[in-house]
Amino acid sequence: MPVVLVHQGPTLTQDRYEEAVRLLTGGRGGLRTPADWPVEGLLVHTAGQGGSGFRVVDVWESEGAARRFGEALLPMLQELGVSDTPEVYPAHTFVSA
Repeated sequence: MPVVLVHQGPTLTQDRYEEAVRLLTGGRGGLRTPADWPVEGLLVHTAGQGGSGFRVVDVWESEGAARRFGEALLPMLQELGVSDTPEVYPAHTFVSA
């Protein structure tokens, strides 16, 4: 079952997001396709500045895939000072083009 991961909070900024992407890719550049992620299972990734702060929304194919990604990402986020905990929940509906 797909799961949704929403990450937002006062310590997650666009600059910290961009630095996390740099760390995740080993400096290769952006995250353009699911193959650029350090673990398999990503279905959707989007990030942007909203009215209440910078927000990242992912959809993962399973809770296990989201957890594996979190295990890879958490040390990097801690290093960057991002301490906000993402919200993770089962997708009720998932439609993709």
